Amino acid sequence: MRERWAVLAQYVLPKQVLTQWMGRMAGARGGSWTTAAIRWFVGRYGVDMSEAAEPDVAAYATFNEFFTRALKPDLRPLAQADWVCPVDGAVSQFGSIQSGRIFQAKGHDYSATALLGGDALLAARFDAGSFATIYLSPKDYHRIHMPRAGRLVRMVHVPGDLFSVNPTTARGVPGLFARNERVVCVFEDPQDAQRVWALVLVGATIVGSMATVWHGVVNPPRPGTIRQWDYADQHLLLSQGQEMGRFLLGSTVVLLMPGSLAFDSRWAPEAPVRMGQVMAHDGALGLGA
Repeated sequence: MRERWAVLAQYVLPKQVLTQWMGRMAGARGGSWTTAAIRWFVGRYGVDMSEAAEPDVAAYATFNEFFTRALKPDLRPLAQADWVCPVDGAVSQFGSIQSGRIFQAKGHDYSATALLGGDALLAARFDAGSFATIYLSPKDYHRIHMPRAGRLVRMVHVPGDLFSVNPTTARGVPGLFARNERVVCVFEDPQDAQRVWALVLVGATIVGSMATVWHGVVNPPRPGTIRQWDYADQHLLLSQGQEMGRFLLGSTVVLLMPGSLAFDSRWAPEAPVRMGQVMAHDGALGLGA
């Protein structure tokens, strides 16, 4: 019953207003107030500041600087794998894309077309492909890295809702990841231009903005219409493990990948993962959702 009420509350909360307000607060230089807020956050969520390149919370001028903090060098070595985990977080779900549908939670799935902002042609390229959904909690490192090398061909900002993203809402909000605001980044394999994959950054309540290394902050603005950037005529090649973006307050990434993959045997729903660990190898699909 408590979970049901938590989901119902998501439908009535003024999510856009909360997100805009939190975005302004997170970017404000509040001096001692900012430091106090960061100290509270570290204690409340158990953030491990010993991993941060700058462990002193007083060194961060804004909450956003703290939230997008860098890690110490070489703290996340890259595994030898076709696909490595792009973020710190917890596995939400993973497995095969069946008849264009992606598994969200028991009783819920959504279409790849909807996730990709209505692009049915792009979604069709992932038929019989694989997906992975990873949730980033407040305590996690919030920079996003490349799961494999790729050449950027397109970025799309898809407007949407701002439901909170966590295991409770995944179980209770139909089509959650295809309803929330998101940034879709499409890459092609440097060795095979016909082989494409997508990394989707999903927003949530109080996620002030999302940013990429090639564009900077994508949102705001939030004009309410789909915006698209074409990079096909540029040679924007990112290597495996390279930073590609970051969340300013939070959320989830969804990966769409071509073909069936053999996921790491340690992967399971809610299992903790770290950037750079083995995610999958090209080949037959292993255990999944």
